[in-house]
Amino acid sequence: MLLATFKLCAGSSYRHVRNMKGLRHQAVLAIGQELNRRALGGPTPGAWINQVRRRSSLLGSRLEDTLYSDQELAYIRQGEEAMQKALGILSNQEGWKQENQQTNGDKVLSKVVPDVGKVFRLEVVVDQPMERLYEELVERMEAMGEWNPNVKEIKVLQKIGKDTVITHELAAEAAGNLVGPRDFVSVRCAKRRGSTCVLAGMATRFGEMPEQKGVIRGEHGPTCMVLRPLAESPSKTKLTWLLSIDLKGWLPKTIINQVLSQTQVDFAKHLRRHMESSPAPEARC
Repeated sequence: MLLATFKLCAGSSYRHVRNMKGLRHQAVLAIGQELNRRALGGPTPGAWINQVRRRSSLLGSRLEDTLYSDQELAYIRQGEEAMQKALGILSNQEGWKQENQQTNGDKVLSKVVPDVGKVFRLEVVVDQPMERLYEELVERMEAMGEWNPNVKEIKVLQKIGKDTVITHELAAEAAGNLVGPRDFVSVRCAKRRGSTCVLAGMATRFGEMPEQKGVIRGEHGPTCMVLRPLAESPSKTKLTWLLSIDLKGWLPKTIINQVLSQTQVDFAKHLRRHMESSPAPEARC
């Protein structure tokens, strides 16, 4: 089966079949289904990150039977790549150093990753079901500026399939205006696998959103949020946020480190406050 599928994929390179719409998509889908079937024959108990990484690969993502342009496929691949890289960083438990510890248990860790730079890791427990957090952080992403003062605006520029979006984010000034306004254009990918949700992203280019006058364009590296129900209390959610970001411009490292770790602490505080003040949505049928 797999050999025949690779032959189908290879056939798309020949001129007489290159223009057959859907051929490449069918090949990618078929290969993904076969590899996914073989890879998932015996999942390792407890290895939740490895399960999500394996099942979220592009070939195993079971693309909808929809025709995508080459550019859209490139965005999908980029979102998948961001997720793979970010989860790979989280899965390595060595080298993390504490940056910030709150009395409520929230903590920020950091480490330097080759070819990526310094990354920050927020670990918190939120007294909300995972489903509510997923709806707030993914389905209501554009409303984040209403409750997080560090974000002025998030706008979805393009939605591709059910998992991938291109966004523009305008961040507020920070550190007493020492860090001026920044904006970010990113590709974001959201995956739900069993009881785990992963929201990943990285910087991308989008022709319809050029750099803005008076705003420095920063870049997100591979970044992600992982949401899982707390094992001993499923009505609560363990949230892990990996942040990798280049603010651009000239800024001392000490200020950058302080701003980024504090941004994560503030995010957890504002998220809790917003969720507690917002009524839970009505139960769905």
